[in-house]
Amino acid sequence: MDYLHQFLFGIYPYIALAIFLLGSLIRFDREQYTWKSESSQTLHTGMLRLGSPLFHVGVLGLFFGHAVGLLTPVGVWDALGIEHGTKQLVAMVAGGVMGSLALIGLLMLLARRFSNDRIRAVTTFKDKIVLLWILATLLLGLSSIVSSAGHMDGHMMVLLMNWAQHVVTFRGDAAGFIEAAPLVFKLHLFMGMSLFVIFPFTRLVHVWSGFGAVTYLGRAFQLVRSR
Repeated sequence: MDYLHQFLFGIYPYIALAIFLLGSLIRFDREQYTWKSESSQTLHTGMLRLGSPLFHVGVLGLFFGHAVGLLTPVGVWDALGIEHGTKQLVAMVAGGVMGSLALIGLLMLLARRFSNDRIRAVTTFKDKIVLLWILATLLLGLSSIVSSAGHMDGHMMVLLMNWAQHVVTFRGDAAGFIEAAPLVFKLHLFMGMSLFVIFPFTRLVHVWSGFGAVTYLGRAFQLVRSR
């Protein structure tokens, strides 16, 4: 196993996670007025009403699907009697559906953003990086489904699960599990981890506010103006 592979898949995940958590905390502490989604709906609606729900539903489905699929111990699936090949097939179908929804929504958002002069004028370099990075990550993820179809025994799925679980449990041998993985998987993993790196410096930070919305219904009434 060469040093580059060990760095990208054994060390880089922790660098990405540290930047993601500390960067988000520092930005919230120092630049709260920039903590927003920077919506452009008031400038032009266009395909936003359809593209945005498709994109967000797809991305959320992919996030939680990856979390459950990769971080659930292999022994749990075995105890449930779910074969590795069956789990891989379910992951391919669910990932394909959610990935397609996210891709369609993202393409609609990209078309809206770059076809309208007013929105294009307020689109920053960071916005372009985020959108194109997510696009590349989605395309790589969907391409990995094609690669997975060539070996339906579930072996690669188990290796990816072991890699993810060894990373989150701070075991130093994680990179070895995916050393022989196809290039498309490695590129997808790298692009996905790098999203966490750029997260604190872009509008993506508004995702944190979504978790806070869960407590919204339990908040006390806010007095906006006196009677």
